[in-house]
This record gives sequence, C-alpha cells and structure tokens, in this order.
Amino acid sequence: MKPLFEILHRDRSSKARTGRLFLPHGSVETPVFMPVGTAGTVKAMNHDELERIGWRLMLSNTYHLYLRPGAEVISAYGSLHDFNSWRHNILTDSGGFQVFSLAPFRKVRREGVRFRSHIDGSYHTLTPESVVDFQTVLNSDIQMVLDVCSEKGISEKKAKEAAYITAEWAQRAKLRWLQKKEEGYKGELFGIVQGNFYKDLRKMSAEIVNEIDFPGVAIGGLSVGEEKNEFSDFLAYTAALLPDEKPRYVMGIGTPDYLFEAVENGIDMFDCVLPTRVARNGTAASDDGWISLKKERYAFDRRPISEECTCSACRNYSRGYLRHLVKAGEISASVLITEHNLTWFYRLTEEIRRSIREDRFSEFKKSFLTRFSGDRV
Repeated sequence: MKPLFEILHRDRSSKARTGRLFLPHGSVETPVFMPVGTAGTVKAMNHDELERIGWRLMLSNTYHLYLRPGAEVISAYGSLHDFNSWRHNILTDSGGFQVFSLAPFRKVRREGVRFRSHIDGSYHTLTPESVVDFQTVLNSDIQMVLDVCSEKGISEKKAKEAAYITAEWAQRAKLRWLQKKEEGYKGELFGIVQGNFYKDLRKMSAEIVNEIDFPGVAIGGLSVGEEKNEFSDFLAYTAALLPDEKPRYVMGIGTPDYLFEAVENGIDMFDCVLPTRVARNGTAASDDGWISLKKERYAFDRRPISEECTCSACRNYSRGYLRHLVKAGEISASVLITEHNLTWFYRLTEEIRRSIREDRFSEFKKSFLTRFSGDRV
C-alpha cells in the first residue's frame, strides 16, 4: 500500500524538505501552498485556469458548504468534485475557525458547538462526528478535525479548557473517520495542534495528537494577530513536537516571509486567502514587493506587473491599463490580478522546492526576502 507521504530531499542548512503527497486525485509536490476556494471555487478564477497554472490541491471550507448549498445538494451530485467540476484534490477545513470568527452566537460543549448562521440566523450544531460525516459527503481528499479555536489573550485556564475539548473531539473524529474508511471512503484525516500561546499547552496538545496517530498534523492558532517574533517562536516550538515522517500543515499563512519561516521549520503545507483577497483590492505580487495598482504613479506605466510572469495580465496588459480597470471597478481587474497573484505564488513555491533540492534554501530565502520588501510599492 502506497504511503500518504514521502520525503524526497532534506536541505542541508535548515529543516526544509521536499516531499510528495499521494492523494485520491493525484500526487502533490511539497512544500505546497493551497489557494482557498472557500465555497468550492477560488474567487475570480475558473478551474481550467487553476489547472493551467499548475495547482493540484485547493482548500474549501466545511462551514460555508454546510450552510450553503448543504449536504443534500452536494450528496445528490455525488461529491464536491462532481458538483464543482474540479478534477484534482481538495482539502476541507473543518469549519471550526469560521464558527468562532463568523457565527454571531456560539456555545461550546463537550458534545459539540451550537451556533447561529451568519447568513440567515438559523441555529446549527456541529459535532466531531457530524463534521467527519459531512466532509465524507464532500469526498474531501484531506479533511480536518473539528477543533476549538481560542482567541489570543485569553487566560491559560480557558486555553487549557479549549485544548482539552479539542483533544477529546480529535479522538472522536478519528473513530468516526475509521468507520467511514471501512465503508469505502478514501480521504485522509489530519489532526490539529492547539494550545493558544502557552507552550505547555502546545506540548500537551501535540502529544495527544501524536498519540491518536493521524495521517497528518496541522498547527492551528497561529497568524491570528500575534507579533512576528511570537509567531516564529511558537511555530518553531510546535513544529519540533510533530512526527518527522508525517505531512505538516500550518493553517492560514500566506505572506512570503511567513511561508519561508514555515518551510525552514519543516512545514510541508500552508494556505491563505491573501493572494486572492488583495487582488480584488487591486494589489499584485511582484519580486520587489506588493504593487498597489490604485496608485496614480502607474497611470502611464507601460510595463507588465512582472516581466518574468506568464499570466494573461502580464502577457497582454500594462500596469497602466490594469490600474484603469481597478479604478473603473471593472470585474476583469479582479480576474486578471487574481490570475497573476496565483501564478506568482505557484512560481514561488516551485522556486522554494528547487532551492531545497539544490541545498541552497537558506541562501534563496535571504536573497528573496531582501528584494521583496513586503511593502506595497
């Protein structure tokens, strides 16, 4: 039986590694960034374009799909793949973060979480088991366990309660997932390490997740408003607690400096709405930093966003024209800049993998981040 994950090469100067995920809808090279298709589609993109760029793994969200269109509709089509005509792999977030960030009312009990929909105010209850059941209906290639997301700044006592509930839910999710595997479901289940910003709780959570023995492990509760040095500290600390042979996933990071930090600590997977969200606000990624195309300085700029880029925007249009589309509120601005940003991020992950294979990751990280200011230019 083919394993879920194999490590192909380890960088000599860091913990960075390249690998390959073997998933039901094809293999995926790592480190890998996942574009976010919250409701089953990446905003302003069609799936043919995503495929052309090279993406083979997207993230969708259980919370949003559960509320709309719902299990009955997707089940009638057979799976999320059949519903949205995406031929490749899908990872689905359990919805835990959305419940705690979007739902206007929520009540966490050991049984599960009760919340009100942000769409119509209706009441719903999610349990570890029902979340596995729904993600099985979606036929997710990778599904995530339901967890309790706790906000930064809470007391250690409250963070401990959340971590204990997360641990109990993880065990229950694993049992339900095993039942689904016996019924023929082929997708994988990842556990999530929580613990807020308390290292003893992070250690406890990681030990429990490791003991439950999930196929892969995610680090949750980072990039939630903490300072960069705190992110780096807790990322390195938590990553060191995870099994070396399993795929490691940091949830919700997307700026280049955070991606490099994750890869340097042996992380294999990450996702973020950043590339697509900023595109809809007229901001494009470039090797020299973020370009805010709304700025007047680009009105007469005949250059493409990036000379090296192969996307439609860079092949066919100038910065000046794209600025005009942004200022005029044209939908095509979002389409073109989103395609550019996802092409740019795909190329970045390819270059990261190449630098690891050639044992020059640290050198590449330094040179790239020196040029990429991170500021909008």
